[in-house]
Amino acid sequence: MFSGINITILALSIISIILAIHAFVLERRLKNLLQGANGKSLENVISDMQNRINTNESNISANTGEIATLMSKMRKRIRNVSTLRFKPFEDAGSTQSFAIAIVDDEQNGVVLSSLYTRERMSVFAKPVKEGKSEYELTNEEKTVLESAKQEA
Repeated sequence: MFSGINITILALSIISIILAIHAFVLERRLKNLLQGANGKSLENVISDMQNRINTNESNISANTGEIATLMSKMRKRIRNVSTLRFKPFEDAGSTQSFAIAIVDDEQNGVVLSSLYTRERMSVFAKPVKEGKSEYELTNEEKTVLESAKQEA
């Protein structure tokens, strides 16, 4: 009934039909992929994504520069303050006198101090550059300056 050639032809025909169906399915999937959602082609989607990446990279560069500028400005802002109340004279008054150190991260600023007595009150301001003052500091002023510098 069936010879060897007929069986081979039948087998090859079945394989050809299976391959044709598989090729049709793959072609359809490829068409859907390239068409994309909303009718956009894959090429347009990739192009849009590349444009977004380029925009983001330029924004990152701009933000990095702005952050560096802000950090530089922050180092020059007064953020470190220390206060000490003290009694300057053992025989008079209470702890009404004070010393305040106000410095930035670069240790530039001022030390303010007051001496309070019953007769008068004196206030002193001593500039600070790089953690040091050209004026002699009292022990209390040195204490608050060191405390403020450690906060930096």
